Amino acid sequence: MHNATYKEKRRFIIKLGKNLHKYGTPTDRLETHLDNTAKLLGINAGFMVAPTSITFLFQHPDEHHDDNHIVRVKPGELDLGALSRTDAVVDKLENDSLSLAEADQQLDEIAQKPSRYSPLVTLLAFAAGSAAFALLSHGSWHDIYSSALIGTVVFALVSLAQRYERVAYMLEPLCAVTAAFLICCLNRIDPAINVPLVILASIIVLIPGLSLLQGLAELSARHLVSGSARVMDALMQMFKLYFGSWLGIALASAFLGPLQFQAVTFNTSWSNWLAVATLSITLTIILKARSKDIPWMLASGCIAYGASLWGGAVFGIALGAFIGAFAVGIFSNLYARMMKSPALIPSLPGLVVLVPGSKIFILLNRAISGQEQFAGDQLGQQAFLVFMSLVAGIIFANVITPPKRSL
Repeated sequence: MHNATYKEKRRFIIKLGKNLHKYGTPTDRLETHLDNTAKLLGINAGFMVAPTSITFLFQHPDEHHDDNHIVRVKPGELDLGALSRTDAVVDKLENDSLSLAEADQQLDEIAQKPSRYSPLVTLLAFAAGSAAFALLSHGSWHDIYSSALIGTVVFALVSLAQRYERVAYMLEPLCAVTAAFLICCLNRIDPAINVPLVILASIIVLIPGLSLLQGLAELSARHLVSGSARVMDALMQMFKLYFGSWLGIALASAFLGPLQFQAVTFNTSWSNWLAVATLSITLTIILKARSKDIPWMLASGCIAYGASLWGGAVFGIALGAFIGAFAVGIFSNLYARMMKSPALIPSLPGLVVLVPGSKIFILLNRAISGQEQFAGDQLGQQAFLVFMSLVAGIIFANVITPPKRSL
């Protein structure tokens, strides 16, 4: 590592930054990790990361000038398996287990490695995740099976988007309009299907609640450019999903007539816990995490739900979310210390359980259409307070148990 040239070190840092951005690393963590890697390689450097660009600034060791490199990138998608393997490569480089050339080669191998989960397994994860959200929202069996069915259609469209750029450009509204139209068709066969609930459950994978939370967290850390861009991108995705849902319902109503709904209730003491456990396991597959991380991600989801449930009963919904995020943050930082792996891995399932992205979607519908499709008052206030509580919970957890790893 120490015998490598300046150009080799520079090339490695640039490749590391681009790859980690591609795998969905948050801005603050990515900049800190690049800073630490540059110090490890003995290079003075600075970095500015945004959702669509990365700026690298290197100080040449022998010449009295700075070396700038700006790269245009697409917004990253979470790939926890690739993220953990990349982090392990940097660890080996730090321990002198790998030369810089070998580490550079391994970064290429990780980037080119296909997903460890087959399309069939991922399809089942989409179906199970949609069904779990319907169950968590106290839907009936009619809602659960129809959510799982339409979840497979959403997976097919997501798979097409990975192959065709035109489909990727219109993925959110396309998924929403297709899901809404098909669910309205199913409603004609089974009037017990709650159409708005099933639409939300079937596209829950695309609801950008986690992205919105990351944007707010970056703003709280004073990463103003990246945080503002991420928040606006999440809101635009939400608008596209809402428009697609509205268009699908409008088309179905025009061709098939008005919707019918016969209320059927279903809820047991164990249903929510089953839903949380199922959702946590499916996230392991959707986020492409390693199979050995499944128990940790499952534990994180259950800790988040249990802590927020207790906190909500004692202190109210907003402080319940704070306690849930605080518990997840403590658990994730301890995991990172023990397993020498990114804390981001176990934290995501817990945060997904807590993030009120669905409430933002419901609030958007209420504001535009004026229709009350879901019971509940003060959804906007609740969603805002929950988001702020989640950010505060993560900050307090990092103060109590400071993360010893940058990822």
